[in-house]
Amino acid sequence: VQLVESGGGSVQAGGSLTLSCQASDDSYIEFCLAWFRQAPGQEREEVAWVGLDGTVSIADSVQGRFFVSADNPKNTLPLKMNSLKPEDTAMYYCAAATYCPCGRRGDYIYWGQGTQVTVS
Repeated sequence: VQLVESGGGSVQAGGSLTLSCQASDDSYIEFCLAWFRQAPGQEREEVAWVGLDGTVSIADSVQGRFFVSADNPKNTLPLKMNSLKPEDTAMYYCAAATYCPCGRRGDYIYWGQGTQVTVS
């Protein structure tokens, strides 16, 4: 399974970025996907996830500023980030799971290399 993130970069506070995630492998498996982030010296933080049943969850810390949709092409998950703050600076990782219980986050075992977001 290969996960590829893109869309990171440097932006001024108040700006916007959209991150993209594409999960692919040689089978026809459908993954449930999520976004995490990790700032230097801090624990990894879940940002958002989407279940195969359409459940969407956004972390309280980014609620109202970050958005994901359940309506995406198979095995993709864009993360729209608005009103960015310096505290949003982190490496953002996409994660994928094949075990995706209804209404709950998946068991994420596949991870991308990450894309850096820097807000100044």
